Amino acid sequence: MQRFVGAMDGVSELAGRVAAWMFFAVGLFVCFEVFMRYALIKPTIWVDEVSRIFQVWAAFLAISYVLKHKSHIIIDVTFRDPTTFMRRVIDTFALGVVIFFCVVTVKYGLDIWWKSTAAGHTTDSYLAVPKVFIQSAIWVGFGLMALQSVAEIIKIWTWDVNDLPEQTLGH
Repeated sequence: MQRFVGAMDGVSELAGRVAAWMFFAVGLFVCFEVFMRYALIKPTIWVDEVSRIFQVWAAFLAISYVLKHKSHIIIDVTFRDPTTFMRRVIDTFALGVVIFFCVVTVKYGLDIWWKSTAAGHTTDSYLAVPKVFIQSAIWVGFGLMALQSVAEIIKIWTWDVNDLPEQTLGH
């Protein structure tokens, strides 16, 4: 189990870094487009669509990283101490709901992705990018989030109080 947790933490960390670089690239692309459009009066045909694709992928890749680092919104009015049994039960329940939502999203995301791939759908733009590149971000991102949620549940029940990450104790 600990190997799974370590592997998922590593994958989520990598996904977060890739997402960060994709957001950075979007910033560069937009700056390039502004320069091309207003300084050289030669707008590009690719920046808008590539930026959108990068933003979609970055957002979905980042969700497992955010969960790993406990950087999402957390409301813990009643169960502040992460070492209590009730807090572990509540956190496990919450992550179970997340896993359920992720599994449903992955299932329907894969269905849409497969139909779109089989039909050869492309975007309605000059680039005509295959939709497979955009729609796969949904099931990949939510799949990673589901797996990271399982890893977080394992951490909740197996980690010693002294090994808990700083984010967990800082709520």
